[in-house]
Amino acid sequence: MMNGIQQTVTHSLDMNEQTLRDYFSKTPDLIYCHLFIGEPKRRALLIYLNTLVDKNSINNNIINPLLFETKQIHTIADIQLPIGSKSYTTKWEHVFQRVFQGETALFLDGDDHVLLLDTQGWPQRAIAEPQIESSLKGSHQGFIETCEKNIALIRRYLPHQQLKIEETTVGRRGHTPVVLLYLEDIAHPEVLQELKDRIEQVDVDTIVNTGELMQHIEDNPFSPFPQFLLTERPDAAVSNLLQGRIVIVVDRSPSVMIGPMTFITFFQTVDDYSTRWMIASFLRLLRLLAFFMAIFLPSAYIAALSFHYEIIPLNLLLTVGESRERVPLPPLLEAVLMELAIEMLREAGLRLPAPIGQTVGIVGGVVIGQAAVEAGIVSNIMVVIVSLTAIASFIIPNPDMSESIRLLRFPMMIAASLFGLVGMVIGFMLIIGHLISLESLGTPAGSPFAPARLRDWKDTLLRFPLWMMRTRPLSARPTQLTRQKKFRK
Repeated sequence: MMNGIQQTVTHSLDMNEQTLRDYFSKTPDLIYCHLFIGEPKRRALLIYLNTLVDKNSINNNIINPLLFETKQIHTIADIQLPIGSKSYTTKWEHVFQRVFQGETALFLDGDDHVLLLDTQGWPQRAIAEPQIESSLKGSHQGFIETCEKNIALIRRYLPHQQLKIEETTVGRRGHTPVVLLYLEDIAHPEVLQELKDRIEQVDVDTIVNTGELMQHIEDNPFSPFPQFLLTERPDAAVSNLLQGRIVIVVDRSPSVMIGPMTFITFFQTVDDYSTRWMIASFLRLLRLLAFFMAIFLPSAYIAALSFHYEIIPLNLLLTVGESRERVPLPPLLEAVLMELAIEMLREAGLRLPAPIGQTVGIVGGVVIGQAAVEAGIVSNIMVVIVSLTAIASFIIPNPDMSESIRLLRFPMMIAASLFGLVGMVIGFMLIIGHLISLESLGTPAGSPFAPARLRDWKDTLLRFPLWMMRTRPLSARPTQLTRQKKFRK
């Protein structure tokens, strides 16, 4: 018995209908359609959730052919319908699960088998340009909340037999479909099996989006750094597939998850491979500089004013002293106050509608900064430092990595206020040590620097010409290293 309901379907149509009405109580969108089909006429029952199906498909491909069926129906297997996908079951559990997924169930009096028909047709939005990961030269198509459409977008880029797809479900109530995509001849079997084991161990009510699944299967849940890449770009997903990584598609989520990842991959974009190698290398170095500025610039300001003012040139020191002569707050409180104000303005701009959010961000920043300086709460130099820090954090291409960097800024400011440059050095060493020990699906996140893999340095801080990158990165643990043949002298 299953919650007072028998496990299998019976031969009696009346008993089956009563079971359905008991299970789907207070479900007004469940439609019961009674039919008489075949010659001689036999009773049949068609059920589906009105909000999750394609009504035209049900009317044209199921109901109309059944009403005009003239041959004798012995079993439900004798029913032939012009529908794309169908299956049979005798278990109530399968019937309930498939109906909640938008399929239609057909019962026949005197038969204990149920015909399940693919009639999914829930509301969905059209494929549009990615909202977060914009690109100048890349594709303008982004993932949407439908798993099948997302897989289709990936297949368009990679129509190859080695692209394998494995499906599973997560959640006791929601039964969220989760799909793994990988290239069978490139992806490492141990990494794939480790990922499968972690997903199977997730025991929750349901998974609403990809970010929830990522938190359940990541290696170190206490790390501020992301260990999986979330992307809404099909071209980025395919690029990682070709390197030997695995793509996880979660239904009802507009982004996919990719692993295993390394720290340096969060500073790479699709545009890096569409521009000349010199420009791409300069932009990567610029992002790395922005990484250090976003974390250490406010703390360097605090350390210099609190402990090491002798390192500041005399003329600049006089300017800083003049700007701070009316400021009653110590450098730490001054920096924390302005950083919190910037974070609140950033969050307010995200939650408001786009036209209003941009106005609030720009006007709010200018007005608050100018008013704070005139009121003597903060100095002009502090406003410049905070502005440069905010711009540096915007340069980081991955939102998850950008948020981690913004978070690390505050403990670094506290360390600088307590120990000066020594505190900054200790904080930097702790960050480096944590990155070296961090893993993603058992793969070192510090690769290819720790452990050192010189072959992979062609696509890290600098991006070498594409014709020189003939092998896949070892950090992805591919089983097939050769990516392209030597064809250029």
